[in-house]
Amino acid sequence: MKGGELVFSARYCGASPKRLDEFVSDITSFTRSRARNLILDGCVTVCDKEVVKAGYMIRSGDNVTVIAPPPKKLDLSPSDHKVPIVYQDEDIAIVDKPQGMVVHPAPGSYGETLVNSLLGQLDSLSGINGIVRPGIVHRLDKDTSGLLVVAKNDRAHLALQSQIAEKEARRTYVALLDGVVKKDSGRIENYLDRSPKDRKRYAVSRANTGRLAITDYSVLKRYPQYTFARFDLQTGRTHQIRVHAKYLGHPVVGDPLYGGSNAFGLDGQLLHACKLTITHPRTGEEMTFRSPLPEHFKAVIDLLDAKYGGDVIDVTKL
Repeated sequence: MKGGELVFSARYCGASPKRLDEFVSDITSFTRSRARNLILDGCVTVCDKEVVKAGYMIRSGDNVTVIAPPPKKLDLSPSDHKVPIVYQDEDIAIVDKPQGMVVHPAPGSYGETLVNSLLGQLDSLSGINGIVRPGIVHRLDKDTSGLLVVAKNDRAHLALQSQIAEKEARRTYVALLDGVVKKDSGRIENYLDRSPKDRKRYAVSRANTGRLAITDYSVLKRYPQYTFARFDLQTGRTHQIRVHAKYLGHPVVGDPLYGGSNAFGLDGQLLHACKLTITHPRTGEEMTFRSPLPEHFKAVIDLLDAKYGGDVIDVTKL
């Protein structure tokens, strides 16, 4: 077992055998590839025995322990580009990510990511997620704006990660959807997997493969051709709201990947993370943060309100 800090130790209680990398991913909220790498690096034990096979099948009663490897020295370059920091202390920072910014470096996106900006603005970031994703507990798509919590040390990172995995952290989004949603509210619950036709996209799995995704939605306001809606995440899968909006038959406006229209000349989808509730990892205090609509989103809503009237929705009151 590699040296480092305990991520979790849990007993598997499922009725059927389960892949080790899948169990680690589900419990920690790590991606499957991250879970697989931890296993291959010798950071996972099953019943106190090191297992280095990602496809190892665990059985009911098996105790699985994950130890995060010691953080590596960060060698990314800080950026002079500033991002709005809503709140920070010695453990966490709450940032308001603008549309069009990639969260962390990846092939084709180096230098002007959120991580680069944070390296230039914060005095420390957790190292659990490795060199290219320091401090990143959860993500937003490039063209989704809004609130993110960032961990400034590993202890805070593990606590926040556990809150997200256990559905204790609460995340609320607003979106403008194509068409008029008939039901006032509802829950979408299904499995998401990569689309077999386009690996950049995700889709609802007819065979119930992939990862369980649960989204609650409610209508805030209807226009003749659009619906302003609220989404509350119960799980946090890649592209979850965008895929579920398409599943409803009402894709997010400005989202070409999932069939959204673009009559307003947008540079990306009208999807904004407007509210975030967490428990502070050190004090135990419940903290709620809110973000108003960014200008590009507000301009479209103002245009529709001016044309069709009705009550104005203040997303900071949600």
